[in-house]
Amino acid sequence: MTNVAADRSRQATVTTIAGTAIVIADMVGVGVFTSLGFQVKAVSSNFVILLLWFAGGLVALCGAFCYAELSAMFPRSSGEYNFLTRAYSPGTGFLAGWLSATVGFSAPVALAAMAFGDYFRSIVPSAPPLASGLIAIWLISAFHLIGLRQGSVFQIASTILKLALIVAFVVAGFALGGGQPVSFMPKAGDSALIFSALFAMSLVFVMYAYSGWNAATYIVSEIKDPQRSLPKALFVGTGTVIVLYLALNAVFLYTTPVADIAGQLNVAQIVGTHVFNESGGRIVGALICLGLISTISAMMWIGPRVTMTMGEDLPMLRLFARRSANGVPAIAISFQLVVASVLLWTGSFEAVLDFIQFSLTFCSFLAVLGMVKLRFTHPDFPRPYRAWGYPLTPIVFLSATALIMYYLITVRPLQSFAGFLMMLAGLSIYTIGHVQQASARRAPAE
Repeated sequence: MTNVAADRSRQATVTTIAGTAIVIADMVGVGVFTSLGFQVKAVSSNFVILLLWFAGGLVALCGAFCYAELSAMFPRSSGEYNFLTRAYSPGTGFLAGWLSATVGFSAPVALAAMAFGDYFRSIVPSAPPLASGLIAIWLISAFHLIGLRQGSVFQIASTILKLALIVAFVVAGFALGGGQPVSFMPKAGDSALIFSALFAMSLVFVMYAYSGWNAATYIVSEIKDPQRSLPKALFVGTGTVIVLYLALNAVFLYTTPVADIAGQLNVAQIVGTHVFNESGGRIVGALICLGLISTISAMMWIGPRVTMTMGEDLPMLRLFARRSANGVPAIAISFQLVVASVLLWTGSFEAVLDFIQFSLTFCSFLAVLGMVKLRFTHPDFPRPYRAWGYPLTPIVFLSATALIMYYLITVRPLQSFAGFLMMLAGLSIYTIGHVQQASARRAPAE
């Protein structure tokens, strides 16, 4: 065994449970608690709304099936950077890694931290949101800097707490809410809604709430027996979130009149007042606040692994490949922490998220397309896991992802173009580094 392989073997201490916790924590953020208000304005049927969330979950699950095959074939941390490098070229992989290492994880961390600060005010009204958000990401990052085992324990504990609170909220909602006529059965006119443009556009927003289903692929090198554990983590994590999202949206519709939540962003808080009366806003604020801790933790764990892996491959990024005595990429974690803090401080993270959405979606599209490509170009590659339902599952995922990219291009053309320019900037940096490396190799011979 080589020194690199031996080092990775020593780092493979993450259990299937921890990998599953990463997936759940990264997926369940603020989106599910806010988006229903806009969906009920476009879709008038409770059955169709729940079908919308189920369809979004199926698309995410199809993506998980495809990523599981890629991860089992190439069990190395960093997600799309690794997949695109192996399926296409190192330059293509660098584009995905460049996005992830710079703002792909830092901007969502900053957004989650700001949401944490806003919801924390419902518990402590005098707490400034900016300071609360900064304290949250610095304390959470400290757990991951201490060591891999400590970070893993923190992730599992915070995710279990999140799940327990959501389940408690759902049970309380069905037990204490209601009092209005609500039906989740299909009715006349639902088929027309399902095949309408409104359903397709609503699915785009639902898919944002499901983003994170691929989270465990970013730490696959640290997972024990990744060929078996990684697919389980992706499937169980995604399946659990599908059930949670259906239950949450059902309880929202069951407890609260549609007129009260239509067009509203703070859906969960409005529902909380219907379930728990005046104290509902504070209870829901605390629930979301605690849930965001595990979300921030997941992104502060997996994001730096992309930068670390790129540092192992590219001399110009070698600094980020360094591990501390406890086996964590401390410099990569610190880099993402600083970038996230700057974005949070300047309030520019929402603009960053707008222009990288197209690029990040495009990378996922390329990864699944690469899985299909490898089936044809390298059918003899060992595949410890083969995507279930192939070729239907990649077709479903690619079709839904193409729809999202079409929507982004038509609705946000400038932001999408800016994201494309950022990808070109990454390609330019890679080209410069590659030329310098080639020149350095030629210099001794000359």
